[in-house]
Amino acid sequence: MKVLVTGANGFLGSHVVRILLESGYEVRAFILKGTPANILDGLAYETYEGDLLDKRDIECALDGCDYVIHTAAITDVWPSKSPQSWKINFELVKLLVDAFKRKPVKKYIHVGTANSFGFGSKEQPGTENTPFNSGKYGLDYINSKKAAQDYLLSEAHENRLPVVIINPTFMIGENDSKPGSGEMIISVIKGKVPGYSAGGRSFAAVKDVARACVAAIEKGDVGACYITGGINLNYKEFFSLVGKVAAVKPPQLKIPKFVAVIFATFIELFAKLRRKKPLLTKTMAKISGDGHYYSSNKAMKELGYIQSGLERALAEAIAYYKHRGYLN
Repeated sequence: MKVLVTGANGFLGSHVVRILLESGYEVRAFILKGTPANILDGLAYETYEGDLLDKRDIECALDGCDYVIHTAAITDVWPSKSPQSWKINFELVKLLVDAFKRKPVKKYIHVGTANSFGFGSKEQPGTENTPFNSGKYGLDYINSKKAAQDYLLSEAHENRLPVVIINPTFMIGENDSKPGSGEMIISVIKGKVPGYSAGGRSFAAVKDVARACVAAIEKGDVGACYITGGINLNYKEFFSLVGKVAAVKPPQLKIPKFVAVIFATFIELFAKLRRKKPLLTKTMAKISGDGHYYSSNKAMKELGYIQSGLERALAEAIAYYKHRGYLN
């Protein structure tokens, strides 16, 4: 059985490729033309270089594939309004579905985000049945992913599209070459984070999420969504864990949400003047003041999702950052 993996040289995609191969699948890795794939060195996979926005490339890449795991996405939260997010996270998905309908693909595993469902408290974390409540942030990344999920579920229910959606929370681990989620961890280690906000997140090991993507091929129900999270921690708890694993002193000062928003406003303005990406934005400050906590019970029951442990994922991530020179 052959699986096409989009975004195969990305943070999640690279782990999906490895686990697929370990599970006995053949892999065709869709690599954006001109981007490095050294993160996959040593793995026995087939490469397809192309552009996912090109219908011909999509159809050629799908030839002979039984399954697709779509991990490619724009995850940037700056700028908050981004036409590119809509093009890659939504319009591209429609192109893929159009191609699937002309190919004998058995199942399409789509990687969305847990933010497409409402977050909850530690005591009552968000589930696949919690109404979406992140639209208030006005973030195109979140809104484009939610629109793609709504479209796919509609296609599954109305046109029998064989799609299963995996909804990861905040992922941590090695191969975060951008870095994405690792940017916060690196800032804590370098002492660039002055304090912690009142909010928190569900922190997941990227390898666990990748295993869920592969498990969904056989176990995932068509038209179903699965939140793949980890441990729910507030930022004080998470930064303390980073400090423990990296042997550094974590931030000790609690910063009220309104103070963080005011502080971020000035940082954002200064960054615009310098034409650089800000370390903190108003939107990020607002998000960090809320507790984005989720439950993975459904994925555990139906996919056999296992949470291997955040401390191990952090240790692997930090070792990777050191190897890449991000901590210099």
